[in-house]
Amino acid sequence: MSKIQEDLVELKTKLKAYVDEGRRIGYGDIKRQPLIITKPDITKIKPLKKVNCCDSRFLAVDCSTRALKRAHNWGIYLMRVAYASVEGRKVNWGYDESLVGTVGDRRYRSNFLMDQRLQLESEMALKLLHEEPTGAVEPHGETLRGLGEGDYILLDGASFFGGKRGFQTSLYEEALRKKVNLLAVSKQSPMLCDEKGRDFMASTSILSPHSLWVYYPVKEANMAEHLYGDVSLVKLCEDSPHVFRCDIMGSLTSRDVSEFLSPLTSLSEDPRCLGYPVTLWLAHEFSGASNSKILQYYDLIEKELSDDGILDTLRREELSCSFADKIHGISRPYEGGESFDRI
Repeated sequence: MSKIQEDLVELKTKLKAYVDEGRRIGYGDIKRQPLIITKPDITKIKPLKKVNCCDSRFLAVDCSTRALKRAHNWGIYLMRVAYASVEGRKVNWGYDESLVGTVGDRRYRSNFLMDQRLQLESEMALKLLHEEPTGAVEPHGETLRGLGEGDYILLDGASFFGGKRGFQTSLYEEALRKKVNLLAVSKQSPMLCDEKGRDFMASTSILSPHSLWVYYPVKEANMAEHLYGDVSLVKLCEDSPHVFRCDIMGSLTSRDVSEFLSPLTSLSEDPRCLGYPVTLWLAHEFSGASNSKILQYYDLIEKELSDDGILDTLRREELSCSFADKIHGISRPYEGGESFDRI
């Protein structure tokens, strides 16, 4: 038997044991947020109504991070926070950009950038709630009207507010004051596990008898833990197999959850989005800076560092860190796209 065949046999044995028995949960887990471990319960799955058209306005914010220069102990990044507003067939969007530098090891920089992203997204959403300008860049499309009762704000991520790695609590309070539906939708959620340590979303989707559905709740909100929303799962498009985590702010859960989540189905049939709400997809797309803009910022930073007489020293540190990228054909950090591997 060849070495590759031996590797395949070992690999299949490990994965079969995982599928049948799950995994051991404990010391080896890397947790940015606490694991949520629970057994799927089919009685918590309720159907969603397909909505073709909705009068509400849907606003989403997202932020991208691109490494412009980095070494083992420091990094310089372009952060671009964008919003997208969808009302019927009308789309408006805008963005702000900032250059951020920080000194620290890779883990420190990762945590720092996560904090920055959440702060920028919170500030953008708050400005739009307050109907304020969103920065030096003019919005694209028509002038935005103010958000009001029955409108939606969709955040990218989990509903952690305040504390470490959280959105600003003032955003939660302002949305509550204006009676705006505030939801946090995650592209993925590795912290959700079934009782055997397997992926909870996958385990639950097998059980659902409905093509459009909500599983509510996986876990109830707990503000003492900075979790401001009830954790739920949603499947928003009949033709897509994808399921998403959707955290519903505690102020909304006295209502019929299926009723006020159903309008999200009107956003989730665009074939580009694979069942993901198009507003969040657009915000993600608009948060990506063009190559020409990245090069412009890169050249500006190089000039400033050169004028200060520190560019050569910093370049040596970049070389010390970048060889693995170069043998894969990546000359500069931003050429690899947005990836936390290049923080």
